[in-house]
This record gives sequence, structure tokens and C-alpha cells, in this order.
Amino acid sequence: MFNLSEDNIWHSSNKNLDNYPDMVAMDKHLGIELVEIGDDFVITKMPVSDKTKQPFNILHGGASCVLAETTGSIAANLVLDNLKFYAVGLEINANHITSASNGSVYAKATALHIGKSTSVWNIDITDENNKRICFCRFTAMNKEGERG
Repeated sequence: MFNLSEDNIWHSSNKNLDNYPDMVAMDKHLGIELVEIGDDFVITKMPVSDKTKQPFNILHGGASCVLAETTGSIAANLVLDNLKFYAVGLEINANHITSASNGSVYAKATALHIGKSTSVWNIDITDENNKRICFCRFTAMNKEGERG
């Protein structure tokens, strides 16, 4: 699950990444799983199932946004000193390019900007054949203190 070199962008306080698969709450209801944390990206997976489909039997755009925000939030928190700061979602924008009706979809978050008060992430959502389903931009706000 973790494929890191010494050149990764994650904050040094986050060396123990074993807790990240358990960070999700709402996301567990949709079956979202953490797949990989690389040097500068995070990948998650979500099944296209009755829980994530709209009435037309295709992936619901809101489920794609939950997947994107989950992936972006994990990445945004990994770049912070989690003993002093935590990141929360500030804005998400999604463009749904095509639909998926079965299998799983994968989200990959990569940083566009990492600043003192915010970070901005590009999140591509693809199907099992690596076909782009949706792309998102997610902005996280860095807050001081411990996660509540």
C-alpha cells in the first residue's frame, strides 16, 4: 500500500502511515478503500454498487465527489505536521466526463499547490480500464490544533 522513497512530499510527522486506512468514516458506507500512498500521490478505490449509483444505474456524481474529497483530504493531511495542524475541505469542483455502471473507480490525488494555509489538489477518477470518469479540483484549509 505504501510505496515511498526518501524524496516524498509528506510531512515527517506522518512516518507511521498505518493509521490512514482507518481515517475514513462516512466513506466506509460507500466502500472506499485506501489503495496506495506514493511519494507525491494518494490512490483510493470505490465500488460502483447500489450504494454509489443514481436511479439510472450509473455512478452518482455525489459519490464521485465523496471519493475525490476523501482522497484529497488524506493527501492534504499527509503534507501537514499532524501534531499541530489538520486539513479540512474548503471547496470541491467536479467535471463528470463519462459514466461507470459496474466494477470500481479509482481516485488519484496529486498536489497543485501546498501552502501555509491551504493546499489544492487535482483528483482524477478513472475506471478499471484507466478511462477517465471525472476530474476534480479540491482545496483544503489548514487548521491549527488537533483533530476533534
